Amino acid sequence: MDIRKLIAVAGRALPLAAIVALLAQPLPARAAETINLTAIDGYPPKSLWVKEFIEFYIPEIDKRLAKTGNYKIKWNQAWGGQIAKKKHVLEALQKGLGDIGVVTTVFHADKVPLQMIAYATPFVTSDPALVARTVDDLVNTFPAYKETWKKYNQVYLTNLAVLDTYQILSRDPIESLDDFNGKKIAGAGMNLRYLQGMGAAGVGGSLVTYYNKLKTGVVDGAMIWAEAAVTFKLAEVAPYMLRADIGTANSKAITMNADTWAKLPDEVRTAIAEAAIDYRDHMGRLAMEIAEGSYKKYKAAGGTIAVMPQEERDKWAATMPNVAKGWAEDLESKGLPGKAVLQTYMDAMRTAQQPILRQWDKEFGS
Repeated sequence: MDIRKLIAVAGRALPLAAIVALLAQPLPARAAETINLTAIDGYPPKSLWVKEFIEFYIPEIDKRLAKTGNYKIKWNQAWGGQIAKKKHVLEALQKGLGDIGVVTTVFHADKVPLQMIAYATPFVTSDPALVARTVDDLVNTFPAYKETWKKYNQVYLTNLAVLDTYQILSRDPIESLDDFNGKKIAGAGMNLRYLQGMGAAGVGGSLVTYYNKLKTGVVDGAMIWAEAAVTFKLAEVAPYMLRADIGTANSKAITMNADTWAKLPDEVRTAIAEAAIDYRDHMGRLAMEIAEGSYKKYKAAGGTIAVMPQEERDKWAATMPNVAKGWAEDLESKGLPGKAVLQTYMDAMRTAQQPILRQWDKEFGS
């Protein structure tokens, strides 16, 4: 019987002290409402950002919800292509096959082109935390960012920059720009444009395919970062690294299916959104923290590292096509604020005093 009813019934017969004792009894706790969510990515759990989604992001959401006890999430985790392959997470979230996930945006330059800002501006910064924060500032400044995601039935939460800087791994030594001539270099999307004019052929691919492509000689090298080279044991098939410090990039976005998002209570949406920003910052810090150790681990695994002379880096940056200009002008032709986004991004990098080798936004008059 409800304790209030019990008091009402007993009140006529019980002494005051007994009624007070009854009132002091705790009311039964309301059970938390359980919400089922499926998290997806095409990459396996050993990938750094997936590992941290599991070990950092999900616990951060759960911790916030536990403060009130009103809601709890029952997580269904589907990684490594269980629901969507690495290049199809965007479509899977759009269709509701997953509720929340990690979209590798570099595979979708045609659908979410504004996300390519750091790929359009190489040799600008190797600070992933700075890039990720700056991109979210752009998202909050230019409505076109979120509007683009809405077209694919998704709510944008944040972006991730999960690498310190791209380097070149190869089967045989590459130590200068001349050494690229005749080589086939794997990359993901826009960074293949960095190779134009060097006599090298860019070959599209993804992180999980590089090992076999290098082992079988389909490619001679790949643009990769040190942590991933270690995690995926690439020193076994590409024992030479050219440390060119090409720069970092925001290669990931955390999004939710818009229909799922609309059904969530405000408290749950707030927890997911706030934890996403913490996840973003955590990934940026972590990428930097483990970078130097990853270079040491690459060498310990049998790899050799050559540092590209500064003169060669300057020459590479100066002689490659203006990737940013082409990117921004293409966006403008589609009614998107490419030039303004580019200038705002570069202004942020200049304010942060980054070691910029080429002022990409200053060449539109040429």
